[in-house]
Amino acid sequence: MNSKRPNLVMIMSDDHAAQAVSAYTSAINETPNIDRIADAGMRFDSCFCTNALCTPSRASILTGTYSNVNHVTTLSTHFDSAQPTFISQLHEAGYQTAIVGKWHLGHGESHNPRAFDYWEILPDQGAYHDPVFLTSDGEHTRSGYVTDLITDMSMEWLDSIDPDRPFCLLMFHKAPHRSWEPDQRHADMYLKEDIPVPDTFDDSYENRSKAPAAAKMRVGEHLYKRDLKQDPPEGLSDDEYAAWAYQLYIKDYLRCVASIDDNVGRFLDYLERRGIEDETLVSYTSDQGFFLGEHGWYDKRFMYEESLRMPLVMSYPPEIAPGTHSDAIVANVDFAQTFLDIADVPNLSRMQGRSMRRLFSDPKPEDWRTSLYYRYWEHDDGIHHVWAHYGIRTEKYKLIYYYNDGLGLRGAAKTTYEPEWEMFDLENDPHEMVSIYDHPDYADVQRDLHAELVRAQRDVGDAPHHTDTRARASDKRGD
Repeated sequence: MNSKRPNLVMIMSDDHAAQAVSAYTSAINETPNIDRIADAGMRFDSCFCTNALCTPSRASILTGTYSNVNHVTTLSTHFDSAQPTFISQLHEAGYQTAIVGKWHLGHGESHNPRAFDYWEILPDQGAYHDPVFLTSDGEHTRSGYVTDLITDMSMEWLDSIDPDRPFCLLMFHKAPHRSWEPDQRHADMYLKEDIPVPDTFDDSYENRSKAPAAAKMRVGEHLYKRDLKQDPPEGLSDDEYAAWAYQLYIKDYLRCVASIDDNVGRFLDYLERRGIEDETLVSYTSDQGFFLGEHGWYDKRFMYEESLRMPLVMSYPPEIAPGTHSDAIVANVDFAQTFLDIADVPNLSRMQGRSMRRLFSDPKPEDWRTSLYYRYWEHDDGIHHVWAHYGIRTEKYKLIYYYNDGLGLRGAAKTTYEPEWEMFDLENDPHEMVSIYDHPDYADVQRDLHAELVRAQRDVGDAPHHTDTRARASDKRGD
């Protein structure tokens, strides 16, 4: 085999918001080891998911396809692992392949990982402490903290493989997913300080559609005792209770992130000790964004920025200059083709993204995409009650259509609601507090966004909801 082919490492956390990564100038957190990847390589400032939900995003990352193509639309529509992935392509080309940690794409013969030489995964969400892991030989319990264990197991696998053949390792952490259980090493962080509250924490959801107000993700109302881990002091007003709950939530979240960051550092040190850091592409990302009190919320799902945006940093010394950044619009469907391109392995015609490799030397090419298509399918689920929607995001604007229909999908409710539109000027309203849909000053922009939405849906093989009359009208005009 050609030993000069690069190694590929993808470190992915679950629900790690970009605003909790200090490489993205976080106001609430320091992540010095994740920052090491950014400092040694490139930070992507406009990386987005195409469906802000764990299972669909992971399917898109593996296959390089949108939810309507890989058919993983909700948490309950599990992945058919017979589908080709960038892993299957790499494996066929001679790469040694492994996944350790969170899979969350279903279990059993039809859903277990394929084309991996080694896989050891958590069942469903998995546990933070003394977790059970599944392998091709069954299940077993490992003693310890899940983030440490996933890192240990990843390095043990690398120690066991042929050093003369390239490898692709997916190190997929459970943290910082709900219910945010820190390890003992970080349990005392933030005991004597308060974390700043986001400016939009007290959002009243006025000046937008009905969907934000209907969601049940408010920190001060919808977190359970298992999330907060203690009873509140007596006599708190509603506002005081929300502030109290926020501090408990965000501190445990950040403590879990601190463990991830420490383990990223351990792994980077390992690559340096092995002397393979210069021949290894290392990426760090999350499966989607997350609300850290913005709009009063935890969780994700909405097309709003905090949920839509993914952190993504990559280092690869042969091709990426240190300390660079790109604000070109990239998406989770681009990851597969990027890894294949770096490995000089052909991609698949069904893949719908594009390789980010050219951005390493040209951070924003003139002919790069100018918009991102998004669709959230899991309508009005029984916990968070976020309504189904799709939309388009450009550099300056965002258009969202809440079609509010589960379409009979598993995991989606049968309820329907009157459809509504939202539109935001991201330059003048970066927190997305006031919809400008049908505002006369934005009539031309609105028309262009509708046309772009029609084009984007057509390009990815998706179709507008039957209630989307504006899309049908735009389509007939040939916009």
